[in-house]
Amino acid sequence: MRLQLALIQMDISFGNPEANWQKVIQKIGEAASHKADIIVLPELWNTGYDLSRLDEIADPDGTETKTLLQDLSKKHQVHIVAGSVAKKTASGFYNTLYAFDKQGIQAGEYSKAHLFGLMEEDRYLQAGSRPGLFTLGDLPCAGVICYDIRFPEWTRTAALSGAELLFVPAEWPQARLDHWRQLLLTRAIENQWFVIACNRAGSDPNNVFAGHSLVIDPWGKIIAEAGSEETILYAEIDPEQVAEVRSRIPIFSDRRPELYTKE
Repeated sequence: MRLQLALIQMDISFGNPEANWQKVIQKIGEAASHKADIIVLPELWNTGYDLSRLDEIADPDGTETKTLLQDLSKKHQVHIVAGSVAKKTASGFYNTLYAFDKQGIQAGEYSKAHLFGLMEEDRYLQAGSRPGLFTLGDLPCAGVICYDIRFPEWTRTAALSGAELLFVPAEWPQARLDHWRQLLLTRAIENQWFVIACNRAGSDPNNVFAGHSLVIDPWGKIIAEAGSEETILYAEIDPEQVAEVRSRIPIFSDRRPELYTKE
C-alpha cells in the first residue's frame, strides 16, 4: 500500500490567526485535490512566533483548531497531521500538534517537550511531557516538534513504542539549515522509519526560515525535498519498507539497554 503525502510549506502571517486559518483552508483543499492521503502542516501555523501576544491570539484549549481540522479531514477524506498551534489553557500556553484521521476523528495530540530558549519558548510556553504516539488508519505514527529532533532519546522512545512514521513540524531558521537536514537524516537511519518533516517558509521580525521540508525513507534516502520558497511538497511512500529495513539490519533486537545507563 503506497501513500501520497502533501507537506504544506507555507509562510505564516505573524500574529494573525485569521489570515493563517484562511491560508490553511485553501492549501489543504489544494493538497486534497492532488489525491493526498496524509497532509502535513508546519509548526505554530496559527500565530507564528508572536509569543509575547499569546494571551490575545492563542487558541483557547485548541477548540477552534480542532473544529476546523475535524471538518476539513472529513470533508476531504484525508488524514491531517496539523503541524502545531499555540494553545491557551488554564495552566499556560503550549505548542501543540493535533492529528485527525480521514473520518474527522482526532487521532493524536502532542505538546512540544523541549523548549527552545533561543526563540524564547522557555519564557512564554509550558513544556509537554507525554509522547506523541498516534495511529492513522493502521499506521503507527509519532510526532515531535522542531527542537525535539536534537534529542535522540526522545525519538528513540517513540520508535521503541512501535512508531513507523515520524512527523516533524517545524519553524527551523535558515542559519541552521545544515543541522536540520543532518539531524533528520540521522533520526531516519538510526530508527529505520520514515521521517516526514514540514518546515515553514518565509520570515518573521526576528528570523528567516529555511523551508527545505523533507521526506526520508528508512534507509536514510531523501525521497523529496523542497526549496526555501512557499510550496506544497508531494511524495509517495511505501510503509511496508519499514519492516523490510528493520529485518535486514535488526538494530532493535541487537540493542543492549543495560549498557546505556549512566553509572
